[in-house]
Amino acid sequence: MTDFIAQGNLPDEYADLAKGVRDFAQRVVAPVSAQHDKDHTFPYEVVSGMAEMGLFGIPFPEEFGGMGGDYFALCLALEELAKVDQSVAITLEAGVGLGAMPIYRFGSQEQKEQWLPMLASGEALGGFGLTEAGAGSDASGTRTTAKEDGDEWVINGSKQFITNSGTDITKLVTVTAVTGESQTADGRVKKEISTIIVPTNTPGFTAEPAYDKVGWNASDTHPLSFSDVRVPKANLLGERGRGYANFLRILDEGRIAIAALAVGAAQGCVDESVKYAKERQAFGHAIGEYQAIQFKIARMEARAHTARSAYYNAAALMLAGKPFKKAASIAKMIASEAAMDNARDATQIHGGYGFMNEYVVSRHYRDSKILEIGEGTTEVQLMLIARELSL
Repeated sequence: MTDFIAQGNLPDEYADLAKGVRDFAQRVVAPVSAQHDKDHTFPYEVVSGMAEMGLFGIPFPEEFGGMGGDYFALCLALEELAKVDQSVAITLEAGVGLGAMPIYRFGSQEQKEQWLPMLASGEALGGFGLTEAGAGSDASGTRTTAKEDGDEWVINGSKQFITNSGTDITKLVTVTAVTGESQTADGRVKKEISTIIVPTNTPGFTAEPAYDKVGWNASDTHPLSFSDVRVPKANLLGERGRGYANFLRILDEGRIAIAALAVGAAQGCVDESVKYAKERQAFGHAIGEYQAIQFKIARMEARAHTARSAYYNAAALMLAGKPFKKAASIAKMIASEAAMDNARDATQIHGGYGFMNEYVVSRHYRDSKILEIGEGTTEVQLMLIARELSL
C-alpha cells in the first residue's frame, strides 16, 4: 500500500469507490446540506442513500453483511463526503468506527451475529459512550458504574458529546463503566473499566436533548443518562476490565479516519476557493489572477496534499499489521490543522460571501474546529507522538 502515497495511483477498486462516493456527494448530499445545517436536522434521506451504497459495511466481512473491504476504503469515502458536508461524513465515521467497529473487534460471535448485520447495512446506528463531564482521555475520571445483580448489569451514570446516540435509527450505545476497583501496591485505588452494550430501548436509558453546537449541525449529538439501566451480563463487550484499553485501539484507528475526513474538508476548501477565484471579478480581473490569491490557494493545496500523504501512510501501516499509533496521531494532527487553516483562508478569499452560512466554506469554518478536539485533541496527539519517541 505504500505506493498509495503517490497521488493518482489508486488501484481501480479504490478509485472506483472514491468516484462513486464523489458523485453521490455532489448529486445527493450537496443540494440538501445547507438546509439541514440551518435547521439542525439529521439527514435521514442521505443516510439511507449511503446505506444503499453499502458505505456503512465497507470494512466488514460479507458474513456479517459487510462489503468485504478495508479501513482505507472507508477513509476514501469519508474524504469525498467531507469535501461537501462534514456532518454527513462524521455520521458515517462514527457509525462505523465507534458504533460497529468495537463489536467487530472485541465482540463474541453471538454479539457480532446479533448487531453487525444491521449496523453494516446502515439499517441501524450505534454510538459509543466514553466521555463524561470529568472523564475522556483520563480514564480515572469515569464515574458511570455497572454493578452485578444476578445475571444482569445495573448501570448508573451519564455520558456527554455522544455521536449518533439519539436518532430514530439508533439501536445501541456501548458504554464504558466502572465494574470494580482494586488497590495498588502504593495504596491507590485503581478502577476496573469495562464496556457494555446497551440497547437504546432499555428502560432507564435516556438520550437527553441534543446539543446546540457551533458546527456539525446535521450530526446527531446528545448527552446520555443511565438510571438503573439493566442489561444481561452477556452484553459485556470483550474481556472484563479491558474496556478502556480496547477503546484506545479503536481511537488509534479512528484517528486515521478523522484525518481522512479532515483532508476532505481541507480539499473542499481548496476546490471552492479555486472555483470562486476564477469567477469573482475585482478591478477588471478574476481575483485568481492576483498573486496574493494564487499563493494563498497554493498553500491550501500544499496542506491538503501533505495531510493526505500522512493518512495514506498511517492506513498503509495499519493494514500491513505494523505499528501505526504514531503515524495515526501525526496524520490526525496535521490534517485537522490543515482543515482549520484552509477553512480560515477560504473564508478570507470569499470575502463577505464566506461569512454567509449558505456557502460551503462558511460551514467548513464552523465545522472544522472540532476536528482539532474530537477523538483526541491536538495536545493529546502531541503527547502520544512524544511518548512514541520515548520522551
